[in-house]
Parts: sequence; structure tokens; C-alpha cells
Amino acid sequence: MELRDKIALVTGGNRGIGRAVSLALAKRGCNVIINYRSGEEEAQRTLEMVKGEGVKAWLLKFDVRRRNEVREALHSISPEIGRIDILINNAGILGKKFKLEDIDDDEWDNVLNTNLKGAFIVTQEVLKYMKKGKIVNIASIAGRNGGAVGAHYAASKAGLIGLTFALASQLAPNILVNAVAPGPVDTSLISEEKKEELAKLALVNRIARPYEIAHAVIFLLENDYMTGSVVDINGGRYMI
Repeated sequence: MELRDKIALVTGGNRGIGRAVSLALAKRGCNVIINYRSGEEEAQRTLEMVKGEGVKAWLLKFDVRRRNEVREALHSISPEIGRIDILINNAGILGKKFKLEDIDDDEWDNVLNTNLKGAFIVTQEVLKYMKKGKIVNIASIAGRNGGAVGAHYAASKAGLIGLTFALASQLAPNILVNAVAPGPVDTSLISEEKKEELAKLALVNRIARPYEIAHAVIFLLENDYMTGSVVDINGGRYMI
């Protein structure tokens, strides 16, 4: 896919991986809808950075867990954008409790509803504006090996990988669907102490930088022969 002049929606696009992906798209001439639920200052900063690349950009506030919010937000912007060519399902949370015995029903539901159901809801609603295009889901190494950040997070990301396969099989050939499964990434979701700990688990002795994940997303968008694939970016953790 030629990215210039396309229109992309990036959920959770105001910071971290979402910001990096939004900027990478903009650098290739893609117009970007930056979704956020909170953190308006960060969202505004990302908007300025994206517009600085000479493309069109919009902020769109909605909670991916709430279908009515998603639907109304997309409807409000549809007269201006007309269509959506690219969807990046990036919005996600880690949760606050990691030990199995500490995860209560509310904690479980919050993580699953954000990371998995949210991607499902947004995809369903975006498909009303997408006849041909690309979808990339941001999964995680935890969806492959269980990780160390809670059964709820691992289950949500494993589910997102499964959703990727299901969407790919149902939407081809007009819409191609892939996923990226990063290891730990240097974002505000991880404490500095935890970053140092996680860096030791990779062969490259560090965690990923957001732009490295964005690079993989761009690769999947530009390659028209990939669908139903999961690209693993984890610094060699599978080998340890």
C-alpha cells in the first residue's frame, strides 16, 4: 500500500507506541486520526508533531470500550474524512495487579475490555468506513508466552492474536490484517526500575524503543502480500 494521502486511525495514538506509529505514518504522507481517552495535553502534543510533517491530522476522543462513543466519534468526523484506509488497534492497558490471586473480576474485565473487546468494537465500527485497506493490531510477547504482567494481560493479547487471524480470514482480499507482538517497550507504562529488569531478559540487553515497533507497523502496511501474520519484536527473548 502506498501510504501517501491515505487516512489512518490510531487508537491510543497520543503517546508511546501510538505516538510513534502516528509520526511514522505522517512521515510517509499519511493523514492521521489520533484517538485518545485521556491525557489531552499529550494528545495535543502528538497532534502538533504529526501536523509538523505537513499532513492532515485530527484528535478524536473516545473510549474504545464503549461502542456508542466510538460510533458517535466516527460519525462526527466522517463528513470530513470520508473514509478510513488504515486502522491501528493500539489502545491498551497493563492493569494494576499482576499476581493471579490478586486479580479480581473488575481488574480482569477492565483489561480484557480495553485490550481485546476494545479492538473488536473499534474494528467493527471502522469497517463501515473501510472498503479496502489494512488493519494492524498491537499484541504482545505476553500473548505468545504468558509474560510476567498478569494472566489478564496475557489472555487479552493472546485473544488479540486470535482476533487477528479471524479477521484476516474473513476480510481478505480487500482488507489485510496483521499484528505486531512486541516485547517490553520503553514507554511510560513501565517504571524505570522495571525497564532495567526487563532489559536483562533480551539478547540485545535493552527493551524496545517505540519507533522500532512503528517501523514494523509500517512494514506490514506497505507489504501487500502479508495477512494473518504476527511479527515478533522482542530482542531475542524467545532464544533465552
